[in-house]
Amino acid sequence: MLVGKAVIEFVKFYKISLEDLIIIYDDMDIDISKIRIRKSGSPGTHNGMKSIVNILADDRFPRIRVGIGKPNDEADIIEYVIGAIPEEEYEELEKGVDKAVDAIVELIKNGIDSAMNKYN
Repeated sequence: MLVGKAVIEFVKFYKISLEDLIIIYDDMDIDISKIRIRKSGSPGTHNGMKSIVNILADDRFPRIRVGIGKPNDEADIIEYVIGAIPEEEYEELEKGVDKAVDAIVELIKNGIDSAMNKYN
């Protein structure tokens, strides 16, 4: 629940409306280097997003999911997410991060619909 607490403190301190909040996070359900943009919605299985939605008591804020792929062995999920990144995967992850940066710029300049049309 720590992520949600940090986000709500940020939102309160800077007096940010939820429509102006953008959450960017990793997602194992998306192929490595791919991104998905959503206006709102459920947090799915991502614990950090569950925390954010729970603490904000709202799911109506933009988010950009950056694909990290899945481990070959489901038992290694925690190690896969927090462990060292193999070099061959690192370059692919960088591509996803670069796309997310470009998507953020598009979202800010032209709105979320434009960013979704361009990057989803």
